[in-house]
Amino acid sequence: MLLPCFNEEAAIAATVAGFRAALPGAVIYVYDNNSSDRTREIAAGAGAVVRTERQQGKGHVVRRMFADIDADVYLMADGDLTYDPKAAPAMVDQLIAEQLDMVVGTRRHDARDAYRGGHVLGNKLFTGLLSGLFGRSFSDIFSGYRVFSRRFVKSFPVLSSGFEIETEISVHALELRMPVGEVETAYGARPEGSHSKLSTYSDGWRILKTIVTLYRIERPVLFYGGIGALLLALAIVLSIPLVVTYAHTGLVPRVPTAILVTGITIVAVLCVFAGLILDTVTRGRREVRRLAYLALTATGQV
Repeated sequence: MLLPCFNEEAAIAATVAGFRAALPGAVIYVYDNNSSDRTREIAAGAGAVVRTERQQGKGHVVRRMFADIDADVYLMADGDLTYDPKAAPAMVDQLIAEQLDMVVGTRRHDARDAYRGGHVLGNKLFTGLLSGLFGRSFSDIFSGYRVFSRRFVKSFPVLSSGFEIETEISVHALELRMPVGEVETAYGARPEGSHSKLSTYSDGWRILKTIVTLYRIERPVLFYGGIGALLLALAIVLSIPLVVTYAHTGLVPRVPTAILVTGITIVAVLCVFAGLILDTVTRGRREVRRLAYLALTATGQV
């Protein structure tokens, strides 16, 4: 049981107690990310194993957690009392019973203050974008409430540093075609004195850049091929007046435009070939990740 914690003194004790009651056999780890209050002391007093990650950002915390902890089943949740611990047993049971690699706790927010309107809209937009780019997606790609198998955790490199980590997790599962599931869970308002560290605009921009970067890395043919197609279309549009003039007069009076069209066409062709070459590299990387994934025993098997 993994709880990233970011200055949530008011909520951490209740969060730890809730998950201890829901999963009495689990070891609960709280990872402190430079808290300035009594979070560490309170979490330890509640029975959690407290560890520290000094590099600021949720991605750094998740990287450290996944590297340090060795378990058969991992459950990750934010330590801010927004996720319902009572849903944890059902999520773990589904992972084990169906031999899945990830179960996402999709958030159902009944409280008006639980989920800001900008976050709701952004979640829908980015979920749709991810589905359009990668062919399928999840109902809630930004949920921090997830259960993982050992296979998932130990084959996931974790390259993100901030809140875009959930996007990277989702793409990792999609690209390796892992068996995944979803469980609807209640999502509550934060306790008084606690506030979200997620910035609607700055973190939204970072998440968008992460999606585009992952698309460039995982779909190089479509990414660079699309750029090449746009450049080729531009070259054709620019060349039409030249072709018409040449057909009527046999002359090419606008030499700079002709040179520009030639240059754009060359770049377009290079983009297409770059995509084809990088696709070979991507395929090799995906095979290595798949082999690392298969080297581990599936959850529920001996």
